[in-house]
Amino acid sequence: MTVVISLGGIFFTDTERIKEVAAAIDEVDRSRHDLYVVAGGGGRAREYIKIARELGANDALCDYIGIALTRINAKLLISALEDAYPEPFLDYIGAATAKVSGGSERIAVMGGVSPGYTTDAVAAILAEYVNADLLLYVTSVGGIYDADPREYPGAKKYEKLTPEKLVAITMKEELKAGSRIVIDPVASKIIERSRIKTIVIDRTGPHTISDAIDGKHCGTELSPDAVTTYSARK
Repeated sequence: MTVVISLGGIFFTDTERIKEVAAAIDEVDRSRHDLYVVAGGGGRAREYIKIARELGANDALCDYIGIALTRINAKLLISALEDAYPEPFLDYIGAATAKVSGGSERIAVMGGVSPGYTTDAVAAILAEYVNADLLLYVTSVGGIYDADPREYPGAKKYEKLTPEKLVAITMKEELKAGSRIVIDPVASKIIERSRIKTIVIDRTGPHTISDAIDGKHCGTELSPDAVTTYSARK
């Protein structure tokens, strides 16, 4: 089974978090899934982007600063994984080719690629490129909501969504360097066209990632034939 995991930047704030999420990914890798991981930038990337803006940088330059931070996070994750390629891949072709040419058992890790979209979209494009069976977003909010749960405590989480509904939700959001939306509009359109099974979860326990890959999760599942439903829990 080919799985692309997108890790939010929240998992790169300290040593213990990196160790914990790396152990969770290693657990999946030992199950002999073909794994690709994309690292987000998180708070540090937003901090540097804020400084760059204050210095007069435009959004394209801010995006490149964010990309640099995601690649640093990717290097940190590689340092903690048991069997990953030693350097982050800079593009989709490189990651896919390395796996096909004899290293399929090793984990391929990437950060950002180009300005104009977040690592959400990098993960979606990578999943489409390698014909992944599953695209898994591991975030700090644990699913897709009808409003930002960090600002609106009463926001309701979707259990299931169609890609078309996801596009409708995300197109209302502003896309700029340092954006904090759960899945950006570019990623949403890629998911819509590729029809890849996609799950959005948080990582609240040691086996959450492996459970989601096995079909057990409390997040949001995106499926072309889904009937939109809400979760009773956040």
